[in-house]
Amino acid sequence: MNHWKELSALCRQLGCCCKCDEPMSLHTSFQIGGPADAFVDPSQESQIAAILQFAKQKGIPWRVVGKGSNLLVNDAGYRGLIIHLGEAFSAMALKGDTMIEVQAGASLAQLCWFAYEHGLTGLEFAWGIPGSVGGAVYMNAGAYQGEMQQVVRSVHHLDCNGRFGEYELDELDFSYRHSIYHDVKHTILSTVVQLSHGDPEEIKAKMDDYMARRKSKQPLEYPSAGSTFKRPQGGYASALIEQSGLKGVRVGGAMVSQKHSGFLINAGGATCQDVLDLIKVVQKTVQEKTGFQLECEVERL
Repeated sequence: MNHWKELSALCRQLGCCCKCDEPMSLHTSFQIGGPADAFVDPSQESQIAAILQFAKQKGIPWRVVGKGSNLLVNDAGYRGLIIHLGEAFSAMALKGDTMIEVQAGASLAQLCWFAYEHGLTGLEFAWGIPGSVGGAVYMNAGAYQGEMQQVVRSVHHLDCNGRFGEYELDELDFSYRHSIYHDVKHTILSTVVQLSHGDPEEIKAKMDDYMARRKSKQPLEYPSAGSTFKRPQGGYASALIEQSGLKGVRVGGAMVSQKHSGFLINAGGATCQDVLDLIKVVQKTVQEKTGFQLECEVERL
């Protein structure tokens, strides 16, 4: 496949940046991953549409990523195109009194702070989740009894044929760490969240409390993808892993965190294969010792 010069020329014409052989370790919270053939940073919806149409015409595999906070990339990299929605695609604005429209590349932290500054409550649970808004909608991210499905009202997207569309809340098929975007290859462009008026001091106090809990319980000092496994019905992944005697177990540079057993961390120089092998060790041991089957939450690229 030798379309990268054409893609670079198209990106120059569109006014967005295109890099070849970009290390994905620079774009994932695990700090793991080999080079992507092409890495594009758009700032406008029309740019994304044109790039997707080019990829379809040339038969180029592609993937959209945000903060890479729930992504494990192969050591050999990605043979295809990465469309990165980051700071250049992170605008947000009030829509009416209690709604915010926000682009998919904005971080959850940016959205939470914007809500706080405007005295809007409902997003405090997301303060400290290290992902993008698009990724949070895709995964129905949540914590502390809150989930994105509680605040999302609509999502604007682009399908693989370059057509714009929108899903309302009742079409998003939200469930535990799932949305309709797991089943259709659409690119999330922006979302509208519905919040409520609140006391800024109370909002900030709740945000501070959640952040303090995260810092005390989670190994934030190490690269990771957060909770590695989904919560199994009838149990908690971290408790089952600890019960199985796996705290601190290592494979190469990957380790089960001693601070929070639900986190598999990059303890230093971990490869994708290290993490995958450790995932298998944890799944096998937990099933043998507790009978529970742990399903991986982290997505592999």
